Amino acid sequence: MSDTAILEYNGQKYEFPVIKGSENELAIDVKTLRSSTGGIITIDPGYKNTGSCQSAITFLDGEKGVLRYRGYAIEELAEKADFLEVAYLLIFGVLPNKEQLEKFHDDIKEESHVDEEMKKILDSFPKSAHPMGVLSSLTSALIAFNPTSVNVSSENEMYHAIVRILAKFPVLVAWTLRKKKGLPLDYGDGSLGYVENIHKMMFKKPNKEYIRNEVVIEALDKLLILHADHEQNCSTSTVRIVGSSHAGLFASLSAGISALWGPLHGGANQAVLEMLEAIEADGGDTKKYMAKAKDKKDPFRLMGFGHRVYKNFDPRAKIIKKAADEVLADLGIEDPILDIAKGLEKEALEDPYFVDRKLYPNVDFYSGIIYRALGIPTEMFTVMFALGRLPGWIAQWREMRLNNEPIGRPRQVYIGENLRPFVDVDLR
Repeated sequence: MSDTAILEYNGQKYEFPVIKGSENELAIDVKTLRSSTGGIITIDPGYKNTGSCQSAITFLDGEKGVLRYRGYAIEELAEKADFLEVAYLLIFGVLPNKEQLEKFHDDIKEESHVDEEMKKILDSFPKSAHPMGVLSSLTSALIAFNPTSVNVSSENEMYHAIVRILAKFPVLVAWTLRKKKGLPLDYGDGSLGYVENIHKMMFKKPNKEYIRNEVVIEALDKLLILHADHEQNCSTSTVRIVGSSHAGLFASLSAGISALWGPLHGGANQAVLEMLEAIEADGGDTKKYMAKAKDKKDPFRLMGFGHRVYKNFDPRAKIIKKAADEVLADLGIEDPILDIAKGLEKEALEDPYFVDRKLYPNVDFYSGIIYRALGIPTEMFTVMFALGRLPGWIAQWREMRLNNEPIGRPRQVYIGENLRPFVDVDLR
């Protein structure tokens, strides 16, 4: 097979190198297209066929349902690793040994305080503010308390910037939830593991002792691992392109949070619960709504089924389905919304229409079920997604800066008016 691709236009032929990835992915390198052809560019709305970078972090194959972090299968990581190990793996490229992991956790705990003045910023938000807007603003506000830009050529400075955000971000997430629920703010407990401390910061009642629930902690740990990175999606691409201007880590992450907020991206699990609530309000007839989903003329859209990238079963959904079943069984929750969810799941897995089209429940479907069972408000679901995605964003930002990638600057095809004369206002 040739390692070049030939473009022929207007009697001229142009050769471009073909890049081959470590998983045999092929890409035509067109970075010289415009200069060599005198102005021709490619156009690809949504960038569905455009590679923005070469990355060594995450590999996914949507046709085969494969997801790997740094070469490790997501199934094995979810079973054998914890979230902090996966965060270290994504960011630094290797699984930490025991000493490295302990130091990483100790360094994070040392940086887990958030300046008290941040509480004034939080207090300025009304209770009606969407948690994602609050989180994005608080993350951006961290810049004011850490104004020095990171020297990316200094391994030490880079490490400490990473540790700071991994330490402070969970506090901001917990504060955002507690503000929503009217609970006093909490800094957690340095004697606990990373994910258990997050759980305590979010849910501890001021008049009750915190009691660890192993099933819940394990499910939360798995959810965060499954959301930790997902290649060049909308929010990750946003983090990289903002960072390509040499904007700092906190500013780039804040931009990523805003991108994640959209209902077509991180807001999908919130959309699942809103759909379930609408079905309940209409009587809870799941068969009726499955029929509506199959009717092309019906505007109803079944949220949480199928995936833009995965053309088969979402590998993350297989893992989290088991965790969802365990959480619901352990907590013994009776909730008509969750009953509707289980009814939709059962019918979709058995209905030939959905099976033939591979419209299986995805990770957003099951994560929404777990978050509701844990008592997390629907508006907080995307915040939990951001908490899981944090290590991936950091890893992608770090890789982009260490590779000294050029500033992102897409081109366009102009379709507006041609040159025309200006007309004075009294002659228009």
